[in-house]
Amino acid sequence: MPLNRRELLSRSVLAGAGVMLIGSVEALLTAPGAVADTAATGGAVGYGPLVPDPKGILALPEGFSYRILTRTGETTLESGQTTPGNHDGTGAFAAGDDDDDDAVTLLVNNHEIDDPLADAEHPVPHLDGLVYDPAAAGGCTVVEVADDSVREWVGIAGTSTNCAGGVTPWGTWLTCEETEDKAGVNGMTKDHGYVFEVDPAHGSAANLDPKPVTALGRYAHEAVVVDEYRGHLYLTEDASKPNGLLYRWTPPVGFTHGPGRLRDLADNAGVLEAFKCFDASGQYVDDLSRATKVGTAYRVDWVKVPDRDAVTTSVRKQFLAGEITRSRKLEGMWWGDGGAYFVSSYARTESPGTPHDGQVWFYHPRSSTITLKVLLAVNPDVSKDGAYDGPDNITVSPFGGLVIAEDGEGVSHLFGAAADGRTYPIARNELNVGTPEAPEYSEFAGVTFSADGKTLFANIQDPGILLAITGPWSGDDGDD
Repeated sequence: MPLNRRELLSRSVLAGAGVMLIGSVEALLTAPGAVADTAATGGAVGYGPLVPDPKGILALPEGFSYRILTRTGETTLESGQTTPGNHDGTGAFAAGDDDDDDAVTLLVNNHEIDDPLADAEHPVPHLDGLVYDPAAAGGCTVVEVADDSVREWVGIAGTSTNCAGGVTPWGTWLTCEETEDKAGVNGMTKDHGYVFEVDPAHGSAANLDPKPVTALGRYAHEAVVVDEYRGHLYLTEDASKPNGLLYRWTPPVGFTHGPGRLRDLADNAGVLEAFKCFDASGQYVDDLSRATKVGTAYRVDWVKVPDRDAVTTSVRKQFLAGEITRSRKLEGMWWGDGGAYFVSSYARTESPGTPHDGQVWFYHPRSSTITLKVLLAVNPDVSKDGAYDGPDNITVSPFGGLVIAEDGEGVSHLFGAAADGRTYPIARNELNVGTPEAPEYSEFAGVTFSADGKTLFANIQDPGILLAITGPWSGDDGDD
């Protein structure tokens, strides 16, 4: 189908960013400082030091500013209720195809609420026709952002633990349930652990009668991307005991993607597979924590999932040792440069390799390889600023490199990763949700740029704040 302005911009922006970020595997293997330093990076990379916020919410570099768009329990939905809690993954879409509409953005905002409805303090409101499970409190809201106004309404309700997700080339959002609760568990009346499609642009009618995309499997979904050239979907699983998997879904022969098409698929449509990696010598790799250097590349094979709906056994537990490759906390994903960037948030004793505080990998479909792009060493002191741990949601910057939301311990940041692997701060959460004696700072989530590249949107999950960050964004991986 013909591409609109949003899709054309996405392709050109991500392709350009990918060239600056990736380079060649050989260059990364030999580049000085290719392993990201978790201490203050120095040099010319980034936008400079962060300036404390007198309002105590968000520290930003000089010249940058933020705007609060929604806040749990305070801002109001079109239906009269207040904004739900636990802001997480977010997709951004240009509203319309005309230049006059550039200042209007539609955001689909996940609310990662795992409580049953009866126990949730700020649930996604249950509106007629938009509810999947009457017992579940999670879901998505749609936020329309213009220069002088913000509107918010329910996109989907009655889902659970809506964590990350992914945008589609046809202008919708795929929201992912990070749970395996079945009917009868945790108060639920329906099975959960699915992907749902949310259409932000065509009103409530487009989202009536929510139906899970069961063909994509039932497990602890984190994020998803669409290969717009081949039609595959790639999905991460944030789970342990055992560690989670990276999945690929291949559509059935003759299937054509488009708005609402996924929900019409049969439960067993297409093929769902998990990845299996091999190193340069052809040796099987059991877990991504085995990689200790940026530039490490593995060949990828795909192994069919026996029972994608996990009727009796979790999907990740259906494989014997040696059949697939695992990784702890497979988190955010983003499509760019003809492939998928994806995050492994950290590795500890549950992983067989070397402990780390975060990896970012790139999967290249044409070569069927993954390459390690960013590696964070274990952060020795999470209470100090200038170091990062626990990368989570991720996006490709229109100006080169990556923007990453931190979900670790101690101080919490949005940070960038440049082409040579160096990291730099973009924002720091200054909203203490703990006590003065034991400060606590919630994770960031939902990082995504507006279609015109002028605004970076991000969430502070607790107490639930959606932010719009503007400033002198520049090229060359954020160099001044």
